[in-house]
Amino acid sequence: MKKLIIVLSIFLLIGCKSKNIVASPAEPEVFKIEKLTLSEISESQKSKAYELGKRVLMTCNTSKFKPFTLNEATPSVIKNTTEERLTKTCTRFRQFYGTFIDLQLVEAYRNNFDKSTVFRYKGLYSKKVANKELRVTMNSENKVSSIKSLDWVNSFPLN
Repeated sequence: MKKLIIVLSIFLLIGCKSKNIVASPAEPEVFKIEKLTLSEISESQKSKAYELGKRVLMTCNTSKFKPFTLNEATPSVIKNTTEERLTKTCTRFRQFYGTFIDLQLVEAYRNNFDKSTVFRYKGLYSKKVANKELRVTMNSENKVSSIKSLDWVNSFPLN
């Protein structure tokens, strides 16, 4: 009887032994954001992003803003881009940077999760005090999904 209990205990321990799980081969990592060459972007998308970004900053020179349409921008951008908000921003910009001259496309990035394209423009102003950046994000429907003005930094955060 003792031998039977010992044998059954050994079988029980062997049967409960954990199994080695073989990991599947690692899938290639897909980058969240990838840098695009300017030739990879369609001319129509580049020109639309440029024109819409320039329209916002030209408000600083003319004090007139033509609101975005639903064909040009998302509803949230239309709601947040008002003449009053732009006037506040423009007052500050004109004081520190001078008159807006033009935008220079420096680089573009594609966000692979939401299929949007981020255009990084360097804002050219009459005073050379500081460099400003205008980021225009175009969604998969080729509409502006965000416009953001920042101080220029040479590196783009890829996270």
